[in-house]
Amino acid sequence: MIDLQLLEHLETYLTPQRKLRFDTVLPNRTKHFTVATEDVYQLHNTSAVIRSCDVFGIQEVHIVEERNSKRIDREIAMGSQKWVDLQRYHTVAECIQNLKDTGYQIVATTPHDNDQVLADFDFTKKSCFFFGRETEGLSPEVMEAADCFLKIPMVGFTESLNISVSAAIILQDVTNKLRRSKVSWQLTEEEQLDKRLDWISKTLKSYDKIVERYYATVVD
Repeated sequence: MIDLQLLEHLETYLTPQRKLRFDTVLPNRTKHFTVATEDVYQLHNTSAVIRSCDVFGIQEVHIVEERNSKRIDREIAMGSQKWVDLQRYHTVAECIQNLKDTGYQIVATTPHDNDQVLADFDFTKKSCFFFGRETEGLSPEVMEAADCFLKIPMVGFTESLNISVSAAIILQDVTNKLRRSKVSWQLTEEEQLDKRLDWISKTLKSYDKIVERYYATVVD
């Protein structure tokens, strides 16, 4: 349970611009959709996907590092890793199990015999979009666990897109449809309060000291 009085106190340390930004961004955050990257080799690709998730209001990103384990490129992500929740896994099996346990369907973003084009995708279902390695694509394990397969129609000579570009195209399309629908897609009130407190903690350099002083005053 969030201490609302503490939250109110902490907000007095925010600039009006930062507080307004929180007020604007939080209502547009969602966990209806999420994204998972599987052993993406190029660091800037994962970072760019995280940035796209922030831009389109996706609150959680799942990163599988079974083969490749690298820090997030701060320059490419441009600070978005502070605002998006990163879930990291050592195995794809662990990631898939966690997603299914929390009600997500697994969407493999790759051409397949039973695939569907983006325009026909059922955005009303709680979904995790999986993106694979740059050269090899998604692993057989993800393909076998997938509930559906999704592709972006292409009509040029080039037959593939960079994963960060693919993620941006898909997320822009599905979140735009979601926000115009009657689906209950926003974070719950409790989730928004929790995330607000989390963002404040990442904004205020003296956060721990401020909290300590606050509770010392309350006790006195």
